[in-house]
Amino acid sequence: MICITPTRVDYQTLCANVERRLCELGHLESKQFPMTQREVIRGGKPCGIYFCLHGPRSVKLTAICDFTKNTIIYYGSDGIRRESAPLSARVSSQIQNELKAA
Repeated sequence: MICITPTRVDYQTLCANVERRLCELGHLESKQFPMTQREVIRGGKPCGIYFCLHGPRSVKLTAICDFTKNTIIYYGSDGIRRESAPLSARVSSQIQNELKAA
């Protein structure tokens, strides 16, 4: 299991870590394919981030950073959940605050 537990993680670091892990799961070269992010809204409030790595031949690998459960859930190109990684509550709140400020 992969865990992100540094004392300070910004949004760009989170994106880089998610991109790297999605590439590992899909057996792809890192930094060779575009990745999009969307904020997940529930009840008018942000509750997570949806990541989608757009690989070759319409392959898509996804991940959800869930702020309510403090986890990152990774999905394979077939849409099946592959793994989840804990995200500390402190890191989760730091990223939420950074997104609010932007």
